[in-house]
Amino acid sequence: MTTLDELAEITAAAAAAAPAVANATADTRSGWLSAIADALDAHADELAELANSETHLGVPRLRGEVARTTGQLRLFADVITEGSYLEAVIDHADPAAVPPLPDLRRMLYPIGPIAVFSASNFPFAFSVAGGDTASALAVGCPVVVKAHSGHPALSARTAELTADALRDAGAPAGTFALVTGRETGTALVRDPHIKGVGFTGSVAGGRALYDLAVSRPDPIPFYGELGSVNPVVLTTEAVSARSSALAEELVASFTMGAGQFCTKPGVVFVPAGSDFASAVAAAAVAETGGRLLTERIAEGFAAGLGALASDPEVTVVAGDIAQFDVHSTATPVVLATTAPALVTRSETLLEECFGPTTLLVSYASDSELLTALRLVPGSLTATVHSEPGEDITELVEVLRDRAGRVLFDGWPTGVAVNWAQHHGGPWPATTSLFTSVGATAARRFQRPVAYQNAPARILPAALREENPLSIPRRVDGRLTFD
Repeated sequence: MTTLDELAEITAAAAAAAPAVANATADTRSGWLSAIADALDAHADELAELANSETHLGVPRLRGEVARTTGQLRLFADVITEGSYLEAVIDHADPAAVPPLPDLRRMLYPIGPIAVFSASNFPFAFSVAGGDTASALAVGCPVVVKAHSGHPALSARTAELTADALRDAGAPAGTFALVTGRETGTALVRDPHIKGVGFTGSVAGGRALYDLAVSRPDPIPFYGELGSVNPVVLTTEAVSARSSALAEELVASFTMGAGQFCTKPGVVFVPAGSDFASAVAAAAVAETGGRLLTERIAEGFAAGLGALASDPEVTVVAGDIAQFDVHSTATPVVLATTAPALVTRSETLLEECFGPTTLLVSYASDSELLTALRLVPGSLTATVHSEPGEDITELVEVLRDRAGRVLFDGWPTGVAVNWAQHHGGPWPATTSLFTSVGATAARRFQRPVAYQNAPARILPAALREENPLSIPRRVDGRLTFD
C-alpha cells in the first residue's frame, strides 16, 4: 500500500508538473497518448494473460479490451489535435452597442492534477490507462491513478508501461503515477493538490468519495459512474414477430462478462400474456455463467438475488438464487414480476444486482408501462425493441429522461468509442453530465477562462486573430474553421 507520506510526494510532483503539462502543445500531448498506446499494444499478449490470472475474464475478451483501450488513447490524441475541445470563442468589441461591448475571448484550460479510480470490471478500458486517464492527459492534466484491488499486478505492470512511455516521449516527471490502498484513495481525494476526480464503481463507494470531494475546504468536481439498471422495452409487436431471437439476444447480453457490464440490461419490460419468459428460461439453460471478479461482488450478487426473490410478487423463472459460494461460478438467474408490483415496491425491485441476472416486468397496457418506466432510476442506457410502423414517440421521450443513451433494436452491452458516444445518465448512473467514454470526456477536466480587451501579445494561440492553430472557433457568433 502507498503510504500517506509517499502519496504527498506523488501529488506534489503532479502539481509541480501541471504547468508544463498544461502548456505542452496539443501535438506534444497527442504524441504522449500515442506512445502509451503503442507500448500497451506491444505488450498486449502479456497484459491479457496477466489480467486473466487476476480477473478470469478470458484472454480473448481481454485482448480485445487492450485494443479498445489503445484505440481510446488514439481517439483523444485526435480530439486534441482537431482543436474544438478548447471551445475557443471570440466576440470582437462593438463600441456602438448599448452598452458598449468589450473584446472578449474565451477558451478552456486544464484544471490541474486529476485522481482516477480504476474499475474492477474493465481492467484496461476503465482502469490505469483507461478513459479517465486518457482524457485528463489529453487536455493537459497530470494523473494519479488509484489501483483497483481486484487486479493489483496488472495495475502495476500497466502503470510501469505507461510511465515509461511518457518518460521516453518527453513528458515531465510527475505527469503520471499509481497509488494503492483504500486509505490512500480517501486521502487522494482530500489532497489539496488534486483538482478533480474520475471514478467508476459502486453507488456506496462513489457516494462516499463524492461527499469527500465536495466537503473539502476547496470543493472539487467528482465525475462518478455508479449504478445502472439499463431498462429494455419490448413492444407487443416485437415479441410477436421475434420472441425467440429476442430471448436469445437478451440472455447473451445480461450474461456477457458474467453480468458485470455497467450496461447490462437489468430490467426488461415485456407484454403480459406472451411466452417471452419461457423463451428466456430456455435460452438461459444453455449459459454456464462465470466466476465473479471479487468476493465483494459475489457477496453482493448473492444478497441482491435473495432480496429480489424474497419479494412476494417476484417469481424465479430460471436459475438458482442460492449462490453463496463466492469462489464458484455464478450462473444465470431470470426473475419476473409485474408493472403494478414494481410501482408499489420500486426501491426494492429496481435495485441494481451486479451479476448474471435480469428482471422481467410484464405490463398489460401502455399506461402501465409508462407509469413503471417513470420510476426507473437514472441509467446509462435505455433500449427499445419495436416493429416498423409502431408509434413509440412517447415511449422514447420517457426513456430519454431516464437514460443517457437510447438504443433501438439492439442491446446495450458493448460501448463504441468515438466522437458521438455518450456514457452518462441521471443519478445514480453518473454524478454529472459526462463520463470517460467519447470525445466529450475531455470537457470534464477543463474550465473556461475569458480574456477581456487583452493585448494581442498576451493571448494564447487559440485566441489570436490569425488562428495560428487552424482550429474550429466561434467568431462573432459564427462557427469558423480558418
